[in-house]
Amino acid sequence: MTVIKHKEQRIGIFIDTQNLYHSAKNLYRAKVNFKQVMEDAVAGRALIRAIAYVITTESEDEKNFFEALEKLGIETKTKDLQIFFGGAKKADWDVGIAVDAIKLAPKLDSIVLISGDGDFIPLVEYLRTNEGCQVEVMAFGKSSSSKLIETVDDFTDLCQDPKKYLMNYKENSGRFFSRKK
Repeated sequence: MTVIKHKEQRIGIFIDTQNLYHSAKNLYRAKVNFKQVMEDAVAGRALIRAIAYVITTESEDEKNFFEALEKLGIETKTKDLQIFFGGAKKADWDVGIAVDAIKLAPKLDSIVLISGDGDFIPLVEYLRTNEGCQVEVMAFGKSSSSKLIETVDDFTDLCQDPKKYLMNYKENSGRFFSRKK
């Protein structure tokens, strides 16, 4: 399918920060260049809203990161890391991302979901069918759901140009990682 991108197109960007962070770390031992990701996601169109969904920890080490996102024009929504008895940890924003995307969809022509998580397939189907939105995904293809990639209107594989989308990327730093189904 040919994806239409024009300057009057109203877009919303929803960033699953944990998904992107862990993919970059596990695949390349590097950090994401959010400035470049945002620039390519916007692609000269009318950005209505960009939201990064982030997790806070007790140490608050992420404060500088949150400030850097805000300087890029990205709103941050935070949730505390949950630590359960026995040490299990949970940091999940999937429902929050889905609810926000559905609430904002009537004001948008295109939704850019920055995540490779296959749990978003029902959201993508809903946004395309019920809201008439074009849905694009940007993620690291090696760690993205192949079903999600098949479902969206456009997929930008950040693995295709890691130098562009990663900070401190070194050649041969990538690990072999099989795509999720």
